[in-house]
Amino acid sequence: MLKHTEIWRAIERLAAAKGLSVSGLAKAGGLDPTTFNRSKRTTIDGKLRWPSTESIAKVLEATGTTLGEFVGLIGAQSSSALLQRVPVIGCAQAGNAGFFDDAGYPVGSGWDELVFPGVTDAHAYALEISGDSMEPVYRDGDTIIVSPGANVRRGDRVVLKTREGEIMAKQLVRENSTRIELKSLNPLHPDRTFARLEVIWIARIIWASQ
Repeated sequence: MLKHTEIWRAIERLAAAKGLSVSGLAKAGGLDPTTFNRSKRTTIDGKLRWPSTESIAKVLEATGTTLGEFVGLIGAQSSSALLQRVPVIGCAQAGNAGFFDDAGYPVGSGWDELVFPGVTDAHAYALEISGDSMEPVYRDGDTIIVSPGANVRRGDRVVLKTREGEIMAKQLVRENSTRIELKSLNPLHPDRTFARLEVIWIARIIWASQ
């Protein structure tokens, strides 16, 4: 017998496979962004709410997924070691105070979530790119997975937050005890160099949705 949780889990897996949050998947299908949110999976009186066949058909068409492939996601086996829920944070949110601690770990609750395979950092999160400042590497609407716990090495693509609240994705050129040198991903934007005291945190990008 098909279970309520299996259908919703398959939708989460489809979103993760396409590099989207469940909200992003709904929007891709022309649906209300909250269609697949956890709050929509039960009614106010606690009854189970199933996704409509129409909503599933729309996201399958939008993502180029066959019904057979979706059925395969329903039966897919997973474990906490292979799949992890990561919070999804917008670039504008990331630049505001209160969304991260001093180590670059997201704080609070109530985030939209993305189920993503192979993440070993319990503090990893997804960042939704907005605007064109990170083109052509990361475009508006792309999703990147950021790992605050990963070692950062020369040549890595990183996300950095300054004490002025600026969030940027760059390539690390050089880092020492006093300075951090970064190469811009967008040739129209300048490379940047910061005194280490100007930077709150720097974290490595471990995956992108392109």
